Amino acid sequence: MRDDSIHAVRQYSEDSGIKVLDRSVAIVRSVARGDKSLASLSQDTGLPRATTHRIATALEVHHILARTAEGAWTIGPALAHFASGTPPRLITAAGPIMRQLVETTGESVQLYELTGDTRTCIASEEPESGLTYTVPVGSHLTLAAGSAARVFGAFSLIDASPFRPEELADVKKFRLAESVAEREVGLASASSPIFDADGRVVAVLSVSGPAERLGPSPAAKVGKALTAAAEELSAALA
Repeated sequence: MRDDSIHAVRQYSEDSGIKVLDRSVAIVRSVARGDKSLASLSQDTGLPRATTHRIATALEVHHILARTAEGAWTIGPALAHFASGTPPRLITAAGPIMRQLVETTGESVQLYELTGDTRTCIASEEPESGLTYTVPVGSHLTLAAGSAARVFGAFSLIDASPFRPEELADVKKFRLAESVAEREVGLASASSPIFDADGRVVAVLSVSGPAERLGPSPAAKVGKALTAAAEELSAALA
């Protein structure tokens, strides 16, 4: 009897003889053509829903896949991360530093990497309780608004036209940017650059939360702790 699911997988990849690998590649290739719900991903690959969910969830753990705000599967930051030349120690080193920053500030903490015309969340830590702002790992956000976008702009990594030159000069000088209710109503954030051993900005560390707590100046509220954490992470990459 022909295994229809294996036949479907072989439509997307060569048969390596390792079933789980072939299925994983089929799922990644399917999602690469466009975000997929579980149902559409299962239908596109010909794999059972339970199998699709199990493999996709495992790929999410390794940041190969991620979830959109609507819950659909999308390509995660790991593939771009592997190809970008970013130091492989970045996410590993960031974990404990980000968790400590959450404890210090009581707010959500994210790590962003530049990915084409967006910034992608490659790591995220949340407080255990309270009103927070969650950015799922793999989320692709605008470069035209927000404190993290200002940092990328200040170091000439993106077109900085949405931001005032004098503001970006201060961001570069103090290694600290802030925004309030800019990208999203009720959201405020502060961001600081992460440098590699060659002095290049490889990521941006951000603290975000409700504007009612962080406003009117997130930099004044969390800037000292944030820049100290960013310096510690940069030192870990040196």
